[in-house]
Amino acid sequence: ETGTAAPETAETTSEVATDLPPRTARLAFTGDTLAHSPLWRRAKENAGGGGYDFTPMFADIAPLIASADLAVCHLETPIAPDGEEFTTDPLYGVPPQIVSAMARAGYDRCSTASNHVLDRGVGGIDRTVDVLDDNDMGQAGMARTELESFPDLFEVDGVRIAHLSYTYGTNGIPVPSAEPWRTNLIDPVRIVRDANSARDLGADVVVASLHWGTEKVTEPNEQQVTVADEITASGAIDLVIGHHAHVVHPIEQVNGVWVAYGTGNILSNLPVNDAWPDASQDAMIVEFEIDVDSVGNVSIDAPTVIPTWVDKDNGWVIRDVGAELARADLDPVRREVLQASFDRTAGVVGDFIG
Repeated sequence: ETGTAAPETAETTSEVATDLPPRTARLAFTGDTLAHSPLWRRAKENAGGGGYDFTPMFADIAPLIASADLAVCHLETPIAPDGEEFTTDPLYGVPPQIVSAMARAGYDRCSTASNHVLDRGVGGIDRTVDVLDDNDMGQAGMARTELESFPDLFEVDGVRIAHLSYTYGTNGIPVPSAEPWRTNLIDPVRIVRDANSARDLGADVVVASLHWGTEKVTEPNEQQVTVADEITASGAIDLVIGHHAHVVHPIEQVNGVWVAYGTGNILSNLPVNDAWPDASQDAMIVEFEIDVDSVGNVSIDAPTVIPTWVDKDNGWVIRDVGAELARADLDPVRREVLQASFDRTAGVVGDFIG
């Protein structure tokens, strides 16, 4: 079922008063980016055998991503340390060119805390953040130094934003005891503390990206519901964006705060078989417009959802499903597949599809 669409806006007040003019920013979020090995092989073909080019996979949605004032991806897999081989499930280490492709598509930053964050050890964390830096992309969820683990602020059209990122676990790989700051585990007390620290620094808006949920299941699990309630009740969080389950989850307001429980797989090669449902090819771009008035009051409009689908048969291209269905020349068989994807997504978040 579609999550209940409560009031059209949510409102919070920053603890730091301002004398700035009113400000507005449009934010866009997408879910899991999983660069499985078939994607590398195609990216190698795209590059003519010299390196890897993932850019065509994002080409259809690039105008949508680039049009946002801030576009945030979820990079679920670490980049392989320099000189090490690329690997796929269960321990990932992927080509760095996936990041440059996302940067060219218009993404500004990524959440990086996931169950795979330690797949390639701290070397994978260091390499991933280095590559994001090299592509002028920010991130939250990994840290090369303890200082990087603390919330930081950045401005988007005058709106001061803090982006936080946490994961439910690390697939049994322990976080280094000597460097517990390398990544962030979901803990409501920690999340609220970090959010309040960001408020103290002057954040107008605090966004929490949470890697959580039950794989393949479209409804939020008990942890998601409980954590969402606890952190939004604090008044320190303005938006919650989820990923991990590999299917689209509902969007609803919890304590007046918009929570997108799961945004699906924006890019992956999960097979459609007995192990993975058709819905593992579905995802969404979720857009929010944020307004901050001159005294720091924040209002966030109801989100707009753009359904997407991974076109594995034509190069793993991420398709804007609505735009494809609007084409008069669409092949009937392809129309049927895309309509099925649209219907699956609409069955979960239909109230918000633009």
